[in-house]
Parts: sequence; C-alpha cells; structure tokens
Amino acid sequence: MPSPPRQGSRTGARECPSGFTLVETSVTLALLALLVAIGLPSMQEFRMRQQASAIANLLVSHLASARMTAISHNVPVIVCPSAGGGTCRQDREWGGHWVSFRDPDGNRQPDEDIDIYRNDTVPDDPSIRIVSSQGRRYVRYQPTGMSYGTNLTIRICHGGRVASSVIMNNTGRARTVRGNLKTPC
Repeated sequence: MPSPPRQGSRTGARECPSGFTLVETSVTLALLALLVAIGLPSMQEFRMRQQASAIANLLVSHLASARMTAISHNVPVIVCPSAGGGTCRQDREWGGHWVSFRDPDGNRQPDEDIDIYRNDTVPDDPSIRIVSSQGRRYVRYQPTGMSYGTNLTIRICHGGRVASSVIMNNTGRARTVRGNLKTPC
C-alpha cells in the first residue's frame, strides 16, 4: 500500500531536466585542452618517426633488391641517388630518386636505359632530408653480393635532426638504426 504524500510536498511537480552547467562544461573543455596539449607533441614525434622508418625501410628494400640482382645476374649492380634522369648524383644528397643499374664496365653510370633495374621516387616532404656520410656516394654490389669500400651511413633527417639511419657494411648488409632526434643532421 502506497504511503500518503507528506505535507508540503507537491505531487505532480515538474523536475528540472538534467544537463551540464556552464562550470561543468568549462572544466571538461579545460581538461580536454590539457590532454590535447600533452598528447599533440607525442603524436607529431610518432608521425615523424613513422615517416623516417618508412623511408629507411624503402631504402633497405632497394639495397636488398640490388644485391639479389647482382647475385642472380652475376653482374655488378650500383645503387645511387639520382636527380630523376637515371644518372647518379655526385653529392651526398639521397633525396629525390634512387636508381639501381647494372654496371659491367665499371663507369658508375648506366650506359643504356635497359641497364636500369629500378628507379624509386623518395617520398617528398620538405622537412625531410636524406644525406650520406663522407666517402661513398653510391653502393656497388659485386656478383658475390659483397659491397667493397668503406662503410656507408645514410641519415634520414626530419627538421634538422636524425630520425633514422641506414648503415651499410662492406659485406653488403644494410640495417636500420633509430635516431634519437637530438642529434643534429
């Protein structure tokens, strides 16, 4: 049996609809802005590292393909940076294009268009710079798969800082190394 209504209470009175007050909304927006301010630099660094990692992996893939081609075709193969015309650049910049070609005469340039095995375009981003260490400006694989000469380091820099590196040793093996983003390029 329902209890009778108390004195002073109104039956059938309308209650206020529930919602957010201005203070609650302001606090929520302030917390959201704080979380975005904390997370945004981390996301930018994550994106930068992912971009550098993708470029490093593309370069390692290109080098591995050239090495396998040298072994399987029993001919020296060169990988070098290119300005896009199928010829090797003479500076340390590896941005733009990478070209691999057979080089039986040892002149370090493709003699005919049919000599070019691969010509990859590097992802274009104005804040990314790809530069090699002093010494070797190209990689030459022998038919044995070896790459004689000094070791080569190709740095992928983002905003003037080393984001990743590809290190090439004399045996022809390429590996990637994560940069610390504090080292200037």
